[in-house]
Amino acid sequence: MSNSRTDRKKPLHTRSAGVRPLLLQAAGLTLSGLLAEPPDGPPRATVVAVHGGGMRAGYFDGQAHADLSLLTLGARLGFTVLALDRPGYGRSASQVPAGLTLDEQSAVLPAALDAYAERHAVGEGFLVLAHSYGGKLALTAAAHHPDWLALDISGLGHRYNIEPGALPRIRRHMHWERTWGPLELYPPGTFRAAEALVAPMPVREAAEVTRWPAMFEELAPRIGIPLRLTFAEHEAWWLHEEPDIAELASRLTGAPALRIEHQPDAGHNISLGWAARCYHLRALAFFEEFLPSGAKATATQRPGLVAASP
Repeated sequence: MSNSRTDRKKPLHTRSAGVRPLLLQAAGLTLSGLLAEPPDGPPRATVVAVHGGGMRAGYFDGQAHADLSLLTLGARLGFTVLALDRPGYGRSASQVPAGLTLDEQSAVLPAALDAYAERHAVGEGFLVLAHSYGGKLALTAAAHHPDWLALDISGLGHRYNIEPGALPRIRRHMHWERTWGPLELYPPGTFRAAEALVAPMPVREAAEVTRWPAMFEELAPRIGIPLRLTFAEHEAWWLHEEPDIAELASRLTGAPALRIEHQPDAGHNISLGWAARCYHLRALAFFEEFLPSGAKATATQRPGLVAASP
């Protein structure tokens, strides 16, 4: 049965069990988001999930299959997972309908995490998992606020696999193909469920798309925390062949640990595809390596912790 036919029949849910909405006040904005906390005690650390362009925080709580949700998986493994709608999305869209630049967003994100930490236990600190345009924000913020424990990014490179001048003119169906890839990479019901996740990209955000290669060159040497980058097998937005990866790695000279990996059987939207659980487990395993020693000692005693090999 095709995805499209199944989509029409599948009930549409908005959140997984144990996931709840929340609001945070930060830098004069009201940010919306989703929160999942460990069911049996305080968190070992807090994973902050940052969505890409044209999506919302629910990207990390995919509803087409029970294995997709980063929020529920992370909570079961002892992490709090906080997925935020970036400025210009969700509740803040009415406050800044044109959105904010990356520099402006990079001031809001740490303020939001400070606001969260004032009212919630965060465990050993913040671990940031970001996708696509959210990865741009995460790198920008990490260059200015290098106090996160580690950073994991999917769907982001340093050179587009399309001429930058063509980006504003790219046809809608090509955009769809680049963003999703082959339909069989996603569970039936994905595109019906995604209707609740999709949002317009704010114009100020969209205006910076072509600037990213130059922005990356300036930011890359300033990234001073452990970093993992994942490219989907069917990634079409970014160059990610071996020479491209070597060039990308050569720019990230300040990262104390750097992993660049490929995820088989995945398209750009990894966290909504069949590969989501594998990718999320690999990201959480990467985070395990950079928890402070006390948390590591606790982690070795936790039953049921699954780590996929990079």
